Amino acid sequence: MPTAIAVTSADLVLPPMDQHTPTAALLPSPADLPLDAAISAVTVLLEQHGSVVSLYPSSLPPAHERRLHTVRSVLESNRVALLKIDLPPLGVAVLARQLRQLSVCDFGPGIIASAARLLSHYIYAGALLNSVTRLDRVPVTMRSHAKSWVPGTQFGVLANPEPEVIRIGSGQLGGPAFATRLVVARGQLQSEWIEKTLVPEWQSQGVEETELPAESARWWGTGKLLEFAAFLPDISTLYQLVASVRREVCTWCGIELIGDRCGFCSAPLVAAESQDRESGVPKHGTPAHHGP
Repeated sequence: MPTAIAVTSADLVLPPMDQHTPTAALLPSPADLPLDAAISAVTVLLEQHGSVVSLYPSSLPPAHERRLHTVRSVLESNRVALLKIDLPPLGVAVLARQLRQLSVCDFGPGIIASAARLLSHYIYAGALLNSVTRLDRVPVTMRSHAKSWVPGTQFGVLANPEPEVIRIGSGQLGGPAFATRLVVARGQLQSEWIEKTLVPEWQSQGVEETELPAESARWWGTGKLLEFAAFLPDISTLYQLVASVRREVCTWCGIELIGDRCGFCSAPLVAAESQDRESGVPKHGTPAHHGP
């Protein structure tokens, strides 16, 4: 019985990578679904899947976030994991799809929930912006702010894994040192920079396009953007990454996990037991490629 992966809007559900990847469940906002219906929906998910791992972007409106916690509290269930992800919305969608891929593997729900933190380190999430004046989630210099007032200036911004801002035409974004695929979501900005510059610089092995998530404009501070994310698409590579990390048992709820914090109850491992253990990120920093 695969663990259910849930997201907070339909635009965070990317098409499956293969015929085995299940779709994601939706946990809509209070404006779109009454509380009793939301409780019933999660109850059904628990009956069908045993556990639910829900991902949502850090820009999610407070009312929607409170709804998620309310539903879990009413159900008094320790089988619902709520993971607030500090990635741009398209990055959250990519991460959710990777967990959907892993949900059909031989990993328990605790492993899948804690794998979100590990896999996020291998997602290169950014955007092409025409202005950084309202961007507050990535450090921006005063010089870059000033250049935002110059007509025609565009910026390449990397939010994860390391924040970076460049002015288009005067630099190059640091990209992954391993094979990735690129997903692109187009907002109200027309440019061929991704196809002509970013793809060859990052040596992306294919590009797919999707709808711009509704939360993207709020996250980036403007609707005039192109959002992108480079990711590991191959299920065998994802599996090897997760399987290579030492497994632990949560001292609070008893669920098996990787890393140093439980995805379900948020309890950290006991410090005395975990100080010399892996934090969930392999020391070498880049994955070995395990292709088909």
